[in-house]
Amino acid sequence: MEFNRFKTALSKLKNLDLPGEEIQLKMAPQKRLQELKNLAKSQKNASKAGVMALFYPDKFSNTHLILILRKTYRGVHSGQVGFPGGRFEPEDRNLFMTALRETEEEIGVSKAEIQVVKKLTEMYIPPSNFIVQPFMGFVESYPQFKAQPSEVEALIEVPLTHFLDDDVIIKKSLTTSYAIDIEVPAYYLNNYVVWGATAMILSEVRHLLKTAL
Repeated sequence: MEFNRFKTALSKLKNLDLPGEEIQLKMAPQKRLQELKNLAKSQKNASKAGVMALFYPDKFSNTHLILILRKTYRGVHSGQVGFPGGRFEPEDRNLFMTALRETEEEIGVSKAEIQVVKKLTEMYIPPSNFIVQPFMGFVESYPQFKAQPSEVEALIEVPLTHFLDDDVIIKKSLTTSYAIDIEVPAYYLNNYVVWGATAMILSEVRHLLKTAL
């Protein structure tokens, strides 16, 4: 999709109500649904994080979304596809600033260039005990990406037309931090399986875009 057309649609998106948890849960593993309901409101000691769903034009003015493949490490999100973003730090005024700072650190896009369009529905992630606040934003020109070597294994540049195609929604049998050989709803984007919290946030982003376009 041509980027100027995408930006025109964003002006409509700003005024749309968030579809919220109902849309997020469409991409949640069934076994996790009750876990989320039981724990989401009860965690008083959860850490907080901010992430960014960032859109941009490629060199031919076609709209893309950037995702990252995380490094393999000892943790529940090792080797998974996610958004640029991370943990709230004391120097951050709020989670909006966290998302901007972490995006710059992880993929090299200056926070001064990012225009934030919408604050999305927050989500509690039981396996890591995090409350994540997603934001949706864009930059006006093709970024000079620079992946953070310690955090990012690969940058995944997803064409918007690919992301909005219904054929990218799949079911996948996976072993997770909380279940063995569980079937999960997922997106198949650029030959990567995107599931869990990232897929749930993407479900809201996708719903908003399809409504606005």
